[in-house]
Amino acid sequence: MARRSKASQALDEVEGLREEEEWEDEEEQGQAFDFNKYTITSNVETKVLEIDGTSFEVKVKPLSWSIRNQILSRSLKWDNAGSTVFDGDAYVRECLKEIILEAPWGRTTESFLVSIDSRLGGLLETLVPKAFEEEGGTDVEAIKKGA
Repeated sequence: MARRSKASQALDEVEGLREEEEWEDEEEQGQAFDFNKYTITSNVETKVLEIDGTSFEVKVKPLSWSIRNQILSRSLKWDNAGSTVFDGDAYVRECLKEIILEAPWGRTTESFLVSIDSRLGGLLETLVPKAFEEEGGTDVEAIKKGA
């Protein structure tokens, strides 16, 4: 077992104190990272939708980043040339089945969605998060560049 010199031990202690001070400075300045600000809530939101002079309520849950990406991935199809085609219909239907918890028609199923007309379908589509729009106005390119 090798013994460390007193100088080496003292250097480690000083480095540890520096790191501790930096952490405390960040906390004092309110810059400590709080991941809780970036997690979705489990709160169910009631949306009142109106169609042809009548209104009804649906209860929706937020769509997590991961689930949204899974749905997006399943909605992209590759052809033999290596190009991708986005199936917007599949994306919207899968999102609606995922986010709608309660509605006057009961469970939102594939058979329900293929049976509704464009008036109700278009209205429900307003509940779906945009497929290729960044949430919260975050500029992905600026993050990649470190701006």
